[in-house]
Amino acid sequence: QVQLVESGGGLVQPGGSLRLSCAASGFTLHRYAIGWFRQAPGKEREGISCISKSDGIPYYADFVKGRFTISVDNQWDTVYLQINSLKPDDTAVYYCAATLTVGDFDRMASNEYHYWGQGTQVTVSS
Repeated sequence: QVQLVESGGGLVQPGGSLRLSCAASGFTLHRYAIGWFRQAPGKEREGISCISKSDGIPYYADFVKGRFTISVDNQWDTVYLQINSLKPDDTAVYYCAATLTVGDFDRMASNEYHYWGQGTQVTVSS
């Protein structure tokens, strides 16, 4: 059974940092492009970042502005999302997702991804 499991969320004060993790069960991440998304209450799910082993290039949404960094461990077992200078507007459920799509596609579009984790809650509040 293919599963993605996110972890690392929690309650953090404004200005703080978090590192989210995405691990795979039942398949190997290196065959896929892995994306990070988030969904705040009452808002649509939005793409944050994506990386794949095929090109090794990290892609980011325009709003990221250097506060988010995607990375992967050497074995391609776990994909991370480092978030710095957290703001209350970053409060959301954060998801990782996987797609077999390669080449030129919209890496920030949720409908391009086939497998999803259950999400991890990030709450930024003082």
